[in-house]
Amino acid sequence: MSFDSFFKDQLDQLKQDGNYRYFADLERSAGKFPRATNHFDGGTRDVTVWCSNDYLGMGQHPKVIAAMQEAVGRCGTGAGGTRNISGTNHDHLLLERELADLHGKDAALLFTSGYVSNWTTLTTLGAKIPDIVILSDSENHASMIEGIRHSKADKMIWAHNDVEDLDRKLAACGDRPKLVAFESVYSMDGDIAPMAEILDVCEKHGALTYLDEVHAVGMYGPHGGGISEREGLAHRVDIIEGTLGKAFGCVGGYITGSEAICDFVRSFGSGFIFTTALPPAVAAAARTSIMHLKTSEVERLGQRAQVARLRAGLDRAGIPYLQNDSHIVPVMIKDAVKTKMLADYLMDVFGIYVQPINYPTVPKGTERLRFTPSPLHTDADVDYLVAALTELWNQCALSRAVA
Repeated sequence: MSFDSFFKDQLDQLKQDGNYRYFADLERSAGKFPRATNHFDGGTRDVTVWCSNDYLGMGQHPKVIAAMQEAVGRCGTGAGGTRNISGTNHDHLLLERELADLHGKDAALLFTSGYVSNWTTLTTLGAKIPDIVILSDSENHASMIEGIRHSKADKMIWAHNDVEDLDRKLAACGDRPKLVAFESVYSMDGDIAPMAEILDVCEKHGALTYLDEVHAVGMYGPHGGGISEREGLAHRVDIIEGTLGKAFGCVGGYITGSEAICDFVRSFGSGFIFTTALPPAVAAAARTSIMHLKTSEVERLGQRAQVARLRAGLDRAGIPYLQNDSHIVPVMIKDAVKTKMLADYLMDVFGIYVQPINYPTVPKGTERLRFTPSPLHTDADVDYLVAALTELWNQCALSRAVA
């Protein structure tokens, strides 16, 4: 077998289907977010980034940068090892205390990414709790799906945000231990879970609850604790998982919960035990970002204003997007090739960078451009984006393609 030929054939099929992922070569410039430099064959160009998960621009906040620089000078770069072998630095413990306080929990546990925190925690709980059934929302992130699959626990998929379906399936599990895994804000459609109703049903059946708040932490609630804080429900959720790599502008993931839950995952979770710890400087920067957003509403209010402005502009232009109550604005194209073509045209002609979202991230036929306005996008930036989209949308060929 020619392995390279096999790999090339599979990649060629991806390209033919419009699902091959091209990565934009970007160079972020501190203090200029959402501006960046795009490097391409033949030169560079200035672009405005419209699809960053650094939702509030905290990755370039002066206080966050200063905290990381101070910690590098104080501690050096790497952590020195796994948390078990010399890698537990004081900055890690300070950050875990800050995260536990953010969510009103007894403890927190750091991971190298949000993907790893989901994968490790759900794998560990599913593998170690005897006879457990894990009930997963049908739209859960790949990291949750992979964690559940790797645990080899029995699983049930409940219809997205369908509380009645969840109730029926929990009842069908009888007296077996049950864990319900769901998200607060779903990243592709931007819809928000009916959290209170889900928790009512979980409590009725005695199920352990696992909530992914990665697209909500920093963004919602009076202190940035997410949808669970905004709705006053955090105390009813057993495990709240989040990320440091989106609204907090750094990198890493975490879980929060009881001392026993966090210690259990710390002690049995291979994805925690056998990986090098986050650099202390990252932990210091993340803690600074969290502390800032606990007391500052400026970033959240500014971000909401620009989301509202973009939606109003799209409405005036007659450009369809998914309605939701979050900060995510998905403009539906519904064709993989056309989505890529439109994204390329926005970059090449208008200096607007938005990544096409195609299969397998979203189902075929639901391809989209996913816009995430930040408080650092100006009114002029929003108006320029709407004007560019309007110009393209009014072209007859494109209008027929997305009709």
